[in-house]
This record gives sequence, structure tokens and C-alpha cells, in this order.
Amino acid sequence: MTDDATAAGGPTDLRPPGINADEHTTLLSFLDYLRDCVIAKTAGLSDEDARRPGVASGTSLLWLVRHLTAVELNWFLWAYRGDEVELWDDDAPSPGDETVAGSVAEYRAAIARANEVIAAAADRLDRPGVRSLRPNAEAPSMRWLLVHMIEETGRHAGHADIVRERLDGSVGR
Repeated sequence: MTDDATAAGGPTDLRPPGINADEHTTLLSFLDYLRDCVIAKTAGLSDEDARRPGVASGTSLLWLVRHLTAVELNWFLWAYRGDEVELWDDDAPSPGDETVAGSVAEYRAAIARANEVIAAAADRLDRPGVRSLRPNAEAPSMRWLLVHMIEETGRHAGHADIVRERLDGSVGR
């Protein structure tokens, strides 16, 4: 059966993982699913269309990918592990030469680095990280961070759904 997105020439409709596993595996599986959903929304788009704001606030698919790249690096590397990396500023003006391929590659690289941090904490989800991005807050646990990133990525996957549909009519997850 062909879904509406595929019929319209857009991304394939992805389905949530159907697993019955331990907490760590379940949380990471859902986060990876949502990450894949965001990436899928860029499939088949020209760089120009992916840069084009889809809503009045100026949100584009490439901005969403860049924002999610930033939160992956900021939370998992800087905050949780305590790496001395420059915090990404996802509110900085978008460079006009951004490409779908380049932005997705950066997001995938950030995901790979974040997954290394997640894997190292697999057996201790309640262990707090080094610091927090939230002012005056204690460093969150890996459990909190995974749930937060599922919420953050899921929220922006929904935004990506709307932006993509407004660009070319593609629908689906």
C-alpha cells in the first residue's frame, strides 16, 4: 500500500518501533525513530525548498535540522558528559549556502556522538550528568535527558510535518 507522502513524491511514512525491551533500549529506539522521521522530511527536497520558511515564524526544514543538531550536541556532549565544546547557537542567522546533504550529515554526526554518550550510560539511567543547560538547575539524569530529547525531537518532527506539507503537499510521519 502506498501512503500519501510517497504518492505525492515525498518521504516514506515511518512507523513507531514495535519493541518490548528494557528501558534504555526502548527510550533510544523511540528517539532514533523520531530522529529518522525528521531526516525523512528532507528527502527529495531541493536545497532552496528546504531553506524556505514554511510558516510565518520563519521555520524551515533546514532550521529544524540545525536546531536538533544543536540540542543533541549541547545536551549530550556539553551538559551530560561535560565536554568543553562550543555550544551551538541555533538562533544564529542561517547561512545561505546550507544544503540538505550537509545539514543532514551534520545531524547524523551529532546523533552518532550523542549515541556514544548514551551507550556509556546504558546501565545507569539515573546517573546525573555534569551540568545543565537550564539556568540554576541540577544536572539531569540520562533518563531525564532521553525523555526530554524524545519530547524535543517529537515536537520538532511535528513541525517538520507541517512545513513539508506546506512546501509540496507531502504528508505522513
